[in-house]
Amino acid sequence: MSSVPEIDLSTLEGLLGEGAALIDVREEDEYTDGHVVGALHIALATVPDRVAEVPSTGPVYVICALGGRSARAAEFLRAQGIDAINVAGGTNGWIDSGRPVVRGSSAV
Repeated sequence: MSSVPEIDLSTLEGLLGEGAALIDVREEDEYTDGHVVGALHIALATVPDRVAEVPSTGPVYVICALGGRSARAAEFLRAQGIDAINVAGGTNGWIDSGRPVVRGSSAV
């Protein structure tokens, strides 16, 4: 997984303000409990089947709870030719830092 580039939460926050694409690979219940505004939910187990839903131009940032599942998803997406970048610290770190989250199944 060392071949997967990684960014921190502060960098992600700035990029989201510029319209960056974010994929949340946690399970449905984790996602609905709270996710980053604008995150598209594609659970890790469904990433191979839903790869067509992932933007294929420009970087795509991938987040999970802490960073392990998102690193695996980013590694897979990179193998498909997608510029996927892992988000270190994950959604748990995002929430712990007091940044805003959305509850429920909506991506916005």
